[in-house]
This record gives sequence, C-alpha cells and structure tokens, in this order.
Amino acid sequence: MGRHVVKITDVARHAGVSPSTVSYVLSGKRSISAETRERVLASIRELGYRPHAGARALASSRSNVVALMIPLRSGIHVPVVMQFAVSAVTTARRHDHDVLLLTQEEGVDGLRRVADSAMVDALIVMDVQMDDPRVPLLRTLDRPSVLIGFPADASGLTCIDLDFRAAAETCVRHLADLGHRSVALVGSPPEVYRRRTGYAERVAEGFHAAVAEHGLTGVLHPCESTAEAARAMAARLLVDEHAPTAVVVHNEPIVEPLVRAFRAAGRSIPGDLSVVAICPDEVAERAERPLTSVAVPAEEVGRQAVELLMTKLEGVPVPDATLVPPRLTARASSGPAPVPS
Repeated sequence: MGRHVVKITDVARHAGVSPSTVSYVLSGKRSISAETRERVLASIRELGYRPHAGARALASSRSNVVALMIPLRSGIHVPVVMQFAVSAVTTARRHDHDVLLLTQEEGVDGLRRVADSAMVDALIVMDVQMDDPRVPLLRTLDRPSVLIGFPADASGLTCIDLDFRAAAETCVRHLADLGHRSVALVGSPPEVYRRRTGYAERVAEGFHAAVAEHGLTGVLHPCESTAEAARAMAARLLVDEHAPTAVVVHNEPIVEPLVRAFRAAGRSIPGDLSVVAICPDEVAERAERPLTSVAVPAEEVGRQAVELLMTKLEGVPVPDATLVPPRLTARASSGPAPVPS
C-alpha cells in the first residue's frame, strides 16, 4: 500500500474548518483568528501535511522566498548584473530561501504586488537611482529590504555597494602618482546619467573631486556601450587639443573595444596612454593587455546583501550603510606619463 498523501481537505476536516480557511492560514491573504490559526497549524503538524513551495507558511508565516529586483534595461551591462544575481541566489539557498526575480520595469507596482501578498519574506533592490521612486514605498513596507546601491537620501534604509566615489578617487590618485596631468573619464551611457543612477553619479563625483585635489585637468565623457561608440570616443579623445595621457573607464562593455581603438590609432599602452578601469577582475584580466583596475565585487556585494537580509529577518539590527572599500590592482595598462617631445 502506498503512503497516504495528506491533502488540504484532510487538514480542514481534522481542524473542523473549511479548506479555504486552511488556505488563508497558509497564504496569509486574510486575517484569521489566533485560535483558528493555531488549530489549523496543530492539525498540519499532527497530520504531517506539507504545503507546496509557493504556500509554505507555518507558525513563522515565512514563505522562505526573497524577491530580487534586477535591472534589465538600456544602459545596463547584463553579465555584471547576473554576477550579482547568481551570488544572491546561491547565498539565499544556503539559508534555505528561494529567490523570486522581478525586473526593474515592474517598479513600484511590482514591489507593492509582492509585498501585499505572502509571496516573499523580504526584498533586495538593485540599480538604485538618486531619487528612486521605489524608496518611499520600501520605507513603509512591513517586510525587510536591502538596497544594492544608495539613493540621495538613504535614511531608514539598509544599503550596500562598492564605494564608487572612492573607487574613482583611487583611479585618479594612481594616475596622478604616475605623473599624469590630464585625465578623461569614459563613463556610462548617457541614459544612465539621465536616470541619475547612484553608482554613475558617485563615480563622476569622485573623479571630479580627485582631479581638483591633485590639480589635474579632467573631463567626463558619457559613452554608449557599443564597439562603434568606443571607436568614436577614442578618435574624439585623441584629436582633442588637450588630449589626455590617461583614461579611466567605467563602462564594462567598451573596455576592450576602447583599448583596441587606441592601439589601432597608433597609441601604445601604457607608453603613450595609460588606461585604468572600474570593472570586474575577469574583464580586466582577459584584456589583450591586462588592465589596471578597481574591482567591482559583484559576488561579494550580492552575498553580503543576502546576509544582511537574513540577519534582519531574525530581528537583529544591521548597519544602515555598508560601503565596500575599493581595491586597485596595478597591471600592464598604466605607467608613467609620457614625456612631452
């Protein structure tokens, strides 16, 4: 004889309630009296009923699901986004949680939809803008959240990210120490700045602050994330009356095409032109000439975001702000400033 599979109707009969009441206890979609709720939960335990994964909600009212809102839109480099996502999913599984992916386009409505249901216990939000429309809602939710990124006003929130301002300052300082006096920042696509995305603005702030601190000249050049745009940008920089002797790149997809374009134009790297990037280590290491870079620690940030969330779910206080300090690795693409002929 096969083992009898306990059904929701068996639980309802045992507890003396309707199947819909059992469903509401499991989902949390309706308020159920404490007495009835306890009776249903006792029957669940006694009968050994196992609700399906989408309806797991026992005495703790936990779904064991975390929502992760990822950016999949123009101006975003998806491979790096997926590094964050994979790290978050892997870490969540170690804590016996599954991850529900939401896309940026779902915005406030998507967050409200999952928060108003029993679908998720907590939320992680990426691609944070300085004036992010999701922030006011996150402050009002009864579910914990963590932002990967910082809005202009981070009060009442838990945020984590690479310290992008310090990352840009570190790049400029490295180049200034090598004697460079004119530096360009080839940045994110224009729409990223129009959206006032936090990481892009903070890189720009750090760049301009460090240029001023070290008495350099420096200009920010937003750039589309295509090889054609990279070639056009290289040509533009090289014919500039005040052509830079060093370039900081914060735009992962064009790092290699930009370097190739400089070399195709007859510039040796780093003899004529130094290049430093803010990008994941693997992007810097696989370049034809390994690039000096500040690492974007996607795996570390994704892991820490989930760890912060799990701590909050246990009711334990966590820091409001976690800034991962930049780590610059000097490789073959940066060297002393060329001596004017």
